[in-house]
Amino acid sequence: MKKISFLLAIIIVACQPKPAEQVVEKELTDEQLMAKADSLAQKYIITDGHVDLPYRLKESGFDIETYSDEILSVDKGDFDYKRAVEGGLNAPFMSIYIPASLQKTGGAKELADTLINMVESIAEKFPDKFAVAKTAAEVRSNFEAGIISLPMGMENGAPIGDNIENVAYFKERGISYITLTHSKCNLICDSSYDPERIHNGLSEFGRKVVEEMNRVGIMVDISHVSDSTFYQVMELSKVPAIASHSSCRHFTPGFERNMSDDMIKLLAEKGGVIQINFGSTFLDAKSREVSDHISDYVDAYEKDPTDTASYNYVQRYTAENPLFTDVKKVADHIDHVVKIAGIDHVGFGSDYDGVGDTLPIGLKDVSAFPNLIFELLKRGYTDADIEKICSKNVFRVWEEVEKFASQNN
Repeated sequence: MKKISFLLAIIIVACQPKPAEQVVEKELTDEQLMAKADSLAQKYIITDGHVDLPYRLKESGFDIETYSDEILSVDKGDFDYKRAVEGGLNAPFMSIYIPASLQKTGGAKELADTLINMVESIAEKFPDKFAVAKTAAEVRSNFEAGIISLPMGMENGAPIGDNIENVAYFKERGISYITLTHSKCNLICDSSYDPERIHNGLSEFGRKVVEEMNRVGIMVDISHVSDSTFYQVMELSKVPAIASHSSCRHFTPGFERNMSDDMIKLLAEKGGVIQINFGSTFLDAKSREVSDHISDYVDAYEKDPTDTASYNYVQRYTAENPLFTDVKKVADHIDHVVKIAGIDHVGFGSDYDGVGDTLPIGLKDVSAFPNLIFELLKRGYTDADIEKICSKNVFRVWEEVEKFASQNN
């Protein structure tokens, strides 16, 4: 889900659900734990597997000279430099998002290049604040220098087209992972969102793409793919994979976009990492029900702005049935992964700037990572655990992929 209607902004925050109480024996007060969470957020490298800043800026008509303030500090979207520093976010993977519509109209590769150029222009404009990072080692170096890294992941393999040489091309351009597809089946594989399953998983070309990604050192991202695609990737890939912005299907039964327990276990057995998506509809079945229920009314109002009946209904319904979950639910998903797969296989994949006004209470923008760390501390996670979740788990996969490529070229 890339776009959420502006009408969701009318949801009344005062009516948000009360989080369940956590019964935890605490050695520190909440105030002391929050101070520790703030400290750990600054001490450890925090990676986020998926931030949709580039496409948001493109939609606003971005150019680096006119819109430079939007990068530094502005009350728009979910990401800017000031809020990232406040939250301790050091390595947000910039999503090079390619709409599925371009698979029919053409222009996917051109858009990918445009968005990559945009990310590079941000680093060139503010070299004391940002740097493009193509490896985990570069992220560590930038962290030591006090600079936010901008690694890149391409969301939707459509820019590869039917030319396998484009995999190496995008590696050279700085792409560190590729989400094989998005909302529709493409030349590579089937999508979890698309009821039409053209390939029953990976296509023959898609199998070559995965093999080539292994060869050149691009992480395979299985977010958005169909279940059959996932299992075929697990069988085929010679290196661990990631789910850059997915959550646990355990909490959202029937939502194929999230991962089942069996899939999470297998991903972990293969050495991979699931990075938890922060969107409320990814986290909570009730949030999905609310979103699904109001969608028709939202569509009616968008088509006819004079349709005040639909507008008023959405106001009333969301006041009684809040869309937002809270930061505790994100911690629940992390708990669930740790329980079934272990501490080494979970990370953050917020989908900031990609899930619209559905972010949970306590995680409304990139400044809020300490709130999640606080919740993990309350649940007994150690400092070492939190460092793994923040970055070490993803770095392990990234470096295994890099090592495999260096040994096979």
